[in-house]
Amino acid sequence: MSPEAIEPKILDSYECGACGYIYEPRKGDDTRDIAADTAFEALPETWRCPVCGARKPRFSNIGPIGGVSGFKENLKYGFGVNTMTPSQKNLLIFGALGLAVLFFLSLYGLN
Repeated sequence: MSPEAIEPKILDSYECGACGYIYEPRKGDDTRDIAADTAFEALPETWRCPVCGARKPRFSNIGPIGGVSGFKENLKYGFGVNTMTPSQKNLLIFGALGLAVLFFLSLYGLN
């Protein structure tokens, strides 16, 4: 029998409500000697934000970093844009704006 592949658990990131610091479990916290891949729930109650010193209840769950933005039930709508990550959407938007500027500037070359 072959063992089934176990999918690694995706750890959610948490954002500090006071200063905007994002705790990423994959990185951990070097300033407080928290090892990488430590879930936010596993942090000690004495842990505080390394930037502003806020306590754990000030943090809110923002989901996994690099995940698809938006509600899961809305991913099937649109022209495939809803399944893009935020960085892919930024690249698409600003790339299209840059291309539009280039087209506009190319009009000066016409006689």
